[in-house]
Amino acid sequence: MAKQNVAEQFVDILARAGVRRLYGVVGDSLNPVVDAVRRNSAVEWVQVRHEETAAFAAGAEAQITGRLAACAGSCGPGNLHLINGLYDAHRSMAPVLALASHIPSAEIGLGYFQETHPDQLFRECSHYCELISSPKQMPRLLHTAIQNAVGRGGVSVVTLPGDVASAPAPEKAAATALVTSRPTVRPGDAEIDALVRMIDEAGRVTLFCGSGTAGAHAEVMELAGKIKSPVGHALRGKEFIQYDNEFDVGMSGLLGYGAAYEATHECELLILLGTDFPYNAFLPDDVLIAQVDVRPEHLGRRSRLDLAVWGDVRETLRCLIPRVRPKDDRRFLDRMLRKHADALEGVVKAYTRKVEKHVPLHPEYVASVLDELADDDAVFTVDTGMCNVWAARYLTPNGRRRVIGSFSHGSMANALPMAIGAQFTDRRRQVVSMSGDGGFTMLMGDFLTLVQYDLPVKVVLFNNSSLGMVELEMLVAGLPSYGTANKNPDFALVARACGAYGVRVEKPRQLAGALRDAFRHKGPALVDVVTDPNALSIPPKISAEMVTGFALSASKIVLDGGVGRMLQMARSNLRNMRRP
Repeated sequence: MAKQNVAEQFVDILARAGVRRLYGVVGDSLNPVVDAVRRNSAVEWVQVRHEETAAFAAGAEAQITGRLAACAGSCGPGNLHLINGLYDAHRSMAPVLALASHIPSAEIGLGYFQETHPDQLFRECSHYCELISSPKQMPRLLHTAIQNAVGRGGVSVVTLPGDVASAPAPEKAAATALVTSRPTVRPGDAEIDALVRMIDEAGRVTLFCGSGTAGAHAEVMELAGKIKSPVGHALRGKEFIQYDNEFDVGMSGLLGYGAAYEATHECELLILLGTDFPYNAFLPDDVLIAQVDVRPEHLGRRSRLDLAVWGDVRETLRCLIPRVRPKDDRRFLDRMLRKHADALEGVVKAYTRKVEKHVPLHPEYVASVLDELADDDAVFTVDTGMCNVWAARYLTPNGRRRVIGSFSHGSMANALPMAIGAQFTDRRRQVVSMSGDGGFTMLMGDFLTLVQYDLPVKVVLFNNSSLGMVELEMLVAGLPSYGTANKNPDFALVARACGAYGVRVEKPRQLAGALRDAFRHKGPALVDVVTDPNALSIPPKISAEMVTGFALSASKIVLDGGVGRMLQMARSNLRNMRRP
């Protein structure tokens, strides 16, 4: 039996760590690893058209499966293209191993062709980033990288020169046990005691939830019911906390709606649960605030903090719930529920009024119909910008659907690449890319990856021929929009030219049929929907400066969007209110 080289040993260790695919673009220094993948049936090489796509796809796969995913780039420019997707994966706490292959080891530091220093470049977007300089070093270093990515939740980067990858491997490496999941973290008794006291002493408590509430839905609902608390959420908390929630008051932040802002500002105690909510302007500074988070570095970095609780949300609430005293007074909760329903009633007509005659289509209406027709366990990948708004307001979570986007990093062009990674995990599950025309065209080349692998991703393209969110930013600042218009082709024709299913929708009556046909199609499909570029959205709380900006720049702009089926849920929750 021929002796293994380092690349073959590298791929064997990845397979043992649970990696099923390696996303990337082949080339020069990476070739020994790609050849090792070719000869290893446990790992599939996924050829994308741009390494940024590879990193986004790996991050999405890791978020869907909870397992380690991997991507790779050749030396210099190849692995540099990974960096944006790796930033996103790291900030999303997605366990990803990135291989940054390198120039010949004897040439490092001498200005060789395509030379960069990936062991330095990727440090800010990783927990662990190291150079393998000898074959004997590789197994232990790769094991350490894997433990960091999985155990700490985020990215590890391994730099491997091509000549080292081709070298004979040392004798079979010891089968080091690998981390496969993260442990739960219970807070100390002193923190639990302090949080119990704060809750018992507060008359009005609000819970505000982020992605750290994944797996803790039942516990959050039990606590809210016991202390009669409104429950708001950040965008990344929506899919985990909004469904089956009779205490829901919506979302706060730049994309917010409903009464979440009021609930967080009118309470006596605000409890932040598993959220690294970035917009401190939307958080109060005159109420008591307690925060629960599994990452201690998140505690208190967004707002002033009266109590920091280091622990998993679910474990913390399991310790907390039996000890807090039940509250009987529902007046604050009921007032917030009523405010929430009233707020949604006030804007829902924006997408229902004369939609059958509105051309170009209301994007709100498109998102609403998409929400109705998509599968109950669909995975939605969402482009940054106005698609974030429509996803936040119209996609209805149910505990089975997933909604993935660049919600922490805020990168354009993420939806299509993430859809690739999500679809590879399960070809039978419906995956829908909610793409804006700006984001889609930035990495449009990887639409060909869908065709090449016959991935049945459905791209719903919100085509307003503009960078809508950037226009909004300019308007708020009192600036005229400039440099935001896109001259687009007929994307349905482009899709068909690529060998996929493509249809263009220009009138509302065409929409439902076009979506149904695309969903029934067994391969990749694109629905190019021409939407109204004047449909913009503003935050739930507007400053005088923002109003001035709009007054200077906007004469006729649709400012409010509807909120889809959330209105029905808000109306239903009013039935839980105690009648006089």
